[in-house]
Amino acid sequence: MLFTVPPEIIQQQVKLALAEDIGSGDVTAALLPDNKQINATVVSRQDAVIAGCSWFEEVFRQLDPSVGIGWHCSDGERVEEDQIVCELQGLVRPVVTGERTALNFLQTLSGTATTTRRYVDRIAGTGAQILDTRKTVPGLRLAQKYAVSCGGGSNHRIGLYDMVLIKENHITAAGSILNAVKTARRLSPKLEIEVEVENLEQLDQALQSGVERVLLDNMNPRTLKQAVTLNSGRAKLEASGGITFDNIREVAETGVDFISVGALTKDIQAVDLSMRVSE
Repeated sequence: MLFTVPPEIIQQQVKLALAEDIGSGDVTAALLPDNKQINATVVSRQDAVIAGCSWFEEVFRQLDPSVGIGWHCSDGERVEEDQIVCELQGLVRPVVTGERTALNFLQTLSGTATTTRRYVDRIAGTGAQILDTRKTVPGLRLAQKYAVSCGGGSNHRIGLYDMVLIKENHITAAGSILNAVKTARRLSPKLEIEVEVENLEQLDQALQSGVERVLLDNMNPRTLKQAVTLNSGRAKLEASGGITFDNIREVAETGVDFISVGALTKDIQAVDLSMRVSE
C-alpha cells in the first residue's frame, strides 16, 4: 500500500519550487508566441521505477490547468531505457516554464523509488522488510516517504512525533533503558516504543522493559543472529548502521524483521529523464 501525501502538501511543495525557479518571471519563455500550441514527450534514459506523477501534474496545473498530460505508466511501475513516460499538449510558455521543476520532482522521487526497489529485490524471500529513515531532503520528507513505498519499501516513523525511538543520548540522559521506557510509557501511552541498543546486554535490558521494537545498531551478522535467538520473538528487531547493497542480503538472512537504509533518501541518484518538444 502506497504512503499517502495530502494534496495540500503537494500543492505547497510545488508552489515553493515554482517560486524558487520563476521568481519575477520566465524571461526566456517570454520570447515565444503566447498562443502557440505544442506537444512534448518525457522519455526515460534508463531502467527505473517511476514516482512523483502527482507532483509533475501539479506543476502544470498551477501554471496552466489547460495543459494536458497523458501517462504511459503509473507510480510504482518499472520503465525501461528509452520508454515514453508521458506526453503533454498545451501552450508553449507554461510547458517550457514548468519543464525543469516538473522533471526535478519526477527525477528525484523516481530515483528514491528505483534505489528502494533494488534493495527490496536484493533481500527477496528472506522475510525482512526495507525501511526508510529520517535522513531526507528538508521539506520533501513526505514526498520521499511516498517514493520509498512506490519502490516496495516500508516507512519508518514520519518524524519525532509519531513513534518513540530511544537512542544512546536519550538513555544516557535518562539514566538507563528502563527509566527511559517507563517515562515514555507515561508520557506517550498510545505510541509504539523502540530502543536502540549496541550490544546483547543492552538488548536484554530492552526486552525486559517490554518494548515493541529494538533497533540493533551496527551489529555484524554473527551478533545479529545471536540477537534474534535471544529475542525469541518477543519484539520486532530492526538492523541499522553499516548497511550496504553488498551486505544487506547477509543481514536479512540473520532473521531480523526490518532493515533501515538511510541511503534510500539521503544518497539520491536522480533518474535520467528528458523532455522533448515538437510542433
